[in-house]
Amino acid sequence: MAAVTVVITSCNQGPLIREAVESALSQTVRPERIIIVDDGSDDQASVNVLSAILDDCRHGVPDTGGVAVDLIGQVNAGPSAARNRGIAAAETPFVVVLDGDDRLMPTFIERTLPLLAADDSMVASSGWLRTFGVLDSVVQPTGGDAGAFVSHNCCPATCMIRRSAWERCGGYDESMRSGFEDWDFFLSLLESGLAAKAEDGIDGIGDAGGIDDTDGVEDAGSAGGAVDIGGTKDTGNIEAVRDAGNTKNPKEGTAHIGIVPEPLIEYRTAPASSNVTSMTKRLDLMRFLITKHRDLYAAHIADAILGVEAISMSRLTMWESLMRGDTTASQTFMTHPTYGDGGMAAAVRLRS
Repeated sequence: MAAVTVVITSCNQGPLIREAVESALSQTVRPERIIIVDDGSDDQASVNVLSAILDDCRHGVPDTGGVAVDLIGQVNAGPSAARNRGIAAAETPFVVVLDGDDRLMPTFIERTLPLLAADDSMVASSGWLRTFGVLDSVVQPTGGDAGAFVSHNCCPATCMIRRSAWERCGGYDESMRSGFEDWDFFLSLLESGLAAKAEDGIDGIGDAGGIDDTDGVEDAGSAGGAVDIGGTKDTGNIEAVRDAGNTKNPKEGTAHIGIVPEPLIEYRTAPASSNVTSMTKRLDLMRFLITKHRDLYAAHIADAILGVEAISMSRLTMWESLMRGDTTASQTFMTHPTYGDGGMAAAVRLRS
């Protein structure tokens, strides 16, 4: 059992929240505690499911293996407030944030915790996403430092964070209820330049079932999570073209976010999901982020402009290929849509 708490936020998600809880209980390295934050569910069926989960866990169905499962209720205040409420209640140095309609793959904690253990300047870690529902794909966010994040979000909302980093940066912005609150949070983490102290993590994982074995962690995360997905010279590889413009190895000691280059999250896709609907407000939300993090953007102006330009170039490359009758790039996009730049939302719309 690791010094990790899993915070699962939910609002009117019916039976889906049970799948999220069971995925947290099925970890190869189990957390100490699971905190479910019900963000004001007013659907009686959803309320009943939450009550049933707690009752089942008390009776050992499923087997919790000693993992405490708690429920916190609040008046509806949005995902940021729900996440903050759950993280504030956590007493472990590491916290996994999980939306109630998604699922952790069994090795999520086993694979993401060593990245944070091996690198005190890493403020969060996550992995790739395997999408299901409308879209069947593998999405490969890259992580990185502030220079990577100013042009687009590079980390899934489902991630493991240092609780101390969350506290120092002020947590999630509870005024953001239209989307992009996770991107804003990551910018805040990185902007704070939070190199976590050794006592925030190392002492908490000594008995984590072999987690101190960090073989392979350096390649997966200490380089800022940048992933070589192959073929960086092939302009048909959309992800490679885009990442060539904005992903750099962070300088030693620079706050950054690591990504394990393998699917660790099962992400539910639907036309009505916030990931899709927030795209209608993308420009307004980006303006908000730039204004709020003005100093960060000023310090990384070249990264921001070149990162957006690289995204534009990748889109043009795919469009030109389609016009020539070559569908290779577009087919690759649909099986591996880009992350954090509207790519995954576009793929969901195309499949809907």
